[in-house]
Amino acid sequence: MAHFSRTAALFSVAAALLLNALPSQADVYQYIDANGTISLTNVPNDPRYRRVIAELPRARTVISDGELEPVIARHSRAHRLHPALIRAVIKTESDFDPQAVSRAGAIGLMQLMPQTAVRLDVRDSYNPDENIGGGTKYLRQLLDRFNGNLPLALAAYNAGEHAVERYQGLPPIPETRQYVQKVLRYYRTFLTNDRLSSSRAYRAQALGAKARALAPSLPTRSSDRP
Repeated sequence: MAHFSRTAALFSVAAALLLNALPSQADVYQYIDANGTISLTNVPNDPRYRRVIAELPRARTVISDGELEPVIARHSRAHRLHPALIRAVIKTESDFDPQAVSRAGAIGLMQLMPQTAVRLDVRDSYNPDENIGGGTKYLRQLLDRFNGNLPLALAAYNAGEHAVERYQGLPPIPETRQYVQKVLRYYRTFLTNDRLSSSRAYRAQALGAKARALAPSLPTRSSDRP
């Protein structure tokens, strides 16, 4: 989950208390002021409130890798990241469930914390396109911040930038280290699958071209001649 902090923990507690008091079908809105204080309500009376949780409880809804491929490809190009890396983060964070909400309050496919989503101009973290766009942008920022070091960027995505900077390396947090290993494992798997798919497509295309070149031309009948 991206950018976990003490404020995030307080948010999750407050959200849980509010949700317990709400009917099963209800929206939750939040507003974060300049000091980082999070206000939650189910009746927003200020245009600065943004919806963060809607229509609870939700059944698990999974979007296939194929359905997300155009969205992932577009955002990966925009932020110069390999699509396999984006898929690996999504697989690790939410297992392709756009409605996923963590106990800490992280939302959506790439599990954006509400304050991180606000910083990335993500208005609806449940929207796959917006969520992937925000998560990909955030990961690009982290890679730039840590000079292209992928393990450190992933650790920062999970535990926060300041944790990585404080320890000047991978934080000694078992959950974070397991997270980094898991994303990298999925990344290698998706890269391998992509290469195999490309290789099979290339071979099929080459065989098709060869078959067309070797196909005998049909003789022209005398009656067909002008």
